[in-house]
Amino acid sequence: MKLLSYFPIKPMSKPLASISLDLDNLWSYMKTHGDSGWETFPSYLDIFVPVILDILDDLELKITFFIVGQDAALDKNRDMLAALTERKHEVGNHSFHHEPWLHLYPKDQLRGEILDAEEHIHRVTGQKPIGFRGPGFVWSTNLLEVLAENGYLYDASILPTYLAPLARVYYFWTSNLTKEEKKQRKKIFGSLKDAIKPVKPYLWYLNSNETLLEMPVTTMPIIKVPFHLSYLLYLSRFSQQLMSLYLKTALTLCRMTQTEPSFLLHPLDLISGDQIPELAFFPGMNISSSRKIELFKKVLTALSKHFTLVNMSFHAESILQRNNISVEYL
Repeated sequence: MKLLSYFPIKPMSKPLASISLDLDNLWSYMKTHGDSGWETFPSYLDIFVPVILDILDDLELKITFFIVGQDAALDKNRDMLAALTERKHEVGNHSFHHEPWLHLYPKDQLRGEILDAEEHIHRVTGQKPIGFRGPGFVWSTNLLEVLAENGYLYDASILPTYLAPLARVYYFWTSNLTKEEKKQRKKIFGSLKDAIKPVKPYLWYLNSNETLLEMPVTTMPIIKVPFHLSYLLYLSRFSQQLMSLYLKTALTLCRMTQTEPSFLLHPLDLISGDQIPELAFFPGMNISSSRKIELFKKVLTALSKHFTLVNMSFHAESILQRNNISVEYL
């Protein structure tokens, strides 16, 4: 596999941890949840993007933003999305329509979905995505083949956890989805098959004899429970000490098993129900934005004590330069 040298690779004193944010917009949450009004593409990017960029500047941190192509196609979002690369962050492809039934698409439809999103993201940000994450952590063999055929460096769609069915039950319980829509979304948050996949990055060996790097969203090694920020915020509602212990356990297990985390963020990790009343039903939306920002900084500080924090492409290229990558066959 050819490395793109998108970012310079240099030796690090600590192991790496990549930070990414799925830039799911208001309309995409509403659409997935079965709420009316999403068709007009309501947005909170003008609220969220300036806040997250200033916080990341304060932390001197550059991350990867996975952008939905539909947002990049709308002129009203152009300035907000262009600001991401102006501030030296990486952008990735999060599909065009943000549909967690992406795995059901035939290959030709998938190709259009990926390339349409790529075209608009490139046009608006000036940067061609080389990484992809499926909405709702869904994926398929066809998807991986399309990514490899079109020169993507990595996929980041797998969430290896046994809690996915429980998360899905809760999501359906709070949703306005019909029986048919629930069936369509039955793999949102991943499947039990995904739970047995490795937590560490690995190479997919595809039917085309090509390979593609998989960068799973890291769950606790051995235990395989999620510890990305949404889960930590949920725990903080009960006890900050519990949240801190949970994170400490996760990082200890990562260090013991030599797992370099891929740590995931979402906009709702930093903004709250008072700003986005349409999404007040989500867990943690009763926590104030100021409190979320405070916890976010504490979590990132804890990560940075043990890992050098980088974007996804830097991490992916570093991994591909090593000789100890495991292989998964389809």
